[in-house]
Amino acid sequence: MVGVLEPYPPRVSEPVSTPGRARLGVVIVTYRSAEALRGTLPALRAELEPGDRLVVVDNASGDATLDVVAALAPDADVVANRGNPGFAPAANQGAERLDTEIVLLLNPDAVPATGFGRAIRRPLDEGRGWAAWQGLVSAEEGRVVNTSGGVVHFTGIAWAGQAGLPLSAAPEGPREIPFASGACLAVTLEAWRRLGGFREGFFMYCEDVDLSLRLHLAGERVGIEPSARVDHDYSFAKGLDKWRLLERNRWAVILAVYPRALLVLLAPALIATELALLPAAAAGGWLGPKLRASAETLRALPRLRRERRVVQSARSVSAIELAAWLTPDLGSAYLGAAERSRLLRGLLRAYWRAVCAALRALDGG
Repeated sequence: MVGVLEPYPPRVSEPVSTPGRARLGVVIVTYRSAEALRGTLPALRAELEPGDRLVVVDNASGDATLDVVAALAPDADVVANRGNPGFAPAANQGAERLDTEIVLLLNPDAVPATGFGRAIRRPLDEGRGWAAWQGLVSAEEGRVVNTSGGVVHFTGIAWAGQAGLPLSAAPEGPREIPFASGACLAVTLEAWRRLGGFREGFFMYCEDVDLSLRLHLAGERVGIEPSARVDHDYSFAKGLDKWRLLERNRWAVILAVYPRALLVLLAPALIATELALLPAAAAGGWLGPKLRASAETLRALPRLRRERRVVQSARSVSAIELAAWLTPDLGSAYLGAAERSRLLRGLLRAYWRAVCAALRALDGG
């Protein structure tokens, strides 16, 4: 069972925020993050203003993480869990402590650049009407893009947009995107509370996809503010269990978020994808995690049906309007031969055109 300790050290007083500027509540979820925090916390604290809040939720790191937080951010609220409930539940714990206009989820290894604090507030300060947004996330000490906005294939496969391209390739101006990265994810407190934060069954991975698509489903807008920059110490490889979580959570998104008409029309493609992934997983050495993901999804169906009812009750757009945020192109280098195949690309585009035409004929399902 997860236990929560009282914040250390206690907060003493609430300073007055900068007039006309939204207050920022930052939540950092940590797990064995001591070294990463030595770079992130000083850079972040330089960007905070009076009235801002910092909450660190530690998932039983067992290293020097809490000592680093106490030394470098003594005014932070600290939630010390006795176990590791995962990223999504811990983020929810941190957000519950906030009363700021913006909830900002920041990875412990995502170092803000100078000017980040002003820039990440800009969408709300300027009244753009966005419910959630991300900063521009770079990697390799600012040399390449980590994500300039997430991309979602209609099969639920999702990836970081423009990952690995030179940073100069990233769009300069703000724009709306399919999903905002959890590495640097800002959400208005009102939208966060209305949707109930993250669904907690994810543990980690895809919870940002899920939240963003639920916001789209509710008629909200999700964007990127490129002037708010963080540099992320990112590596895709996290062990074989990452494949299990990615596949299990992909299905958790599909089954709860996709409207019924979209699910029915995509059923042949979803089944074909499952069959195609089996030999691909075997060749890649992650067939075991893939099969465990399928088994876990089947066991979770009763819970997912309950969650689907809640998610769909908040829906305010048609199926075709949600589909506008999905793509038929497997445009990520991480997907290997599937990304390079012109034949597959043509087939997927033709299938997607047929699905969208059917959705329009059904008046959005």
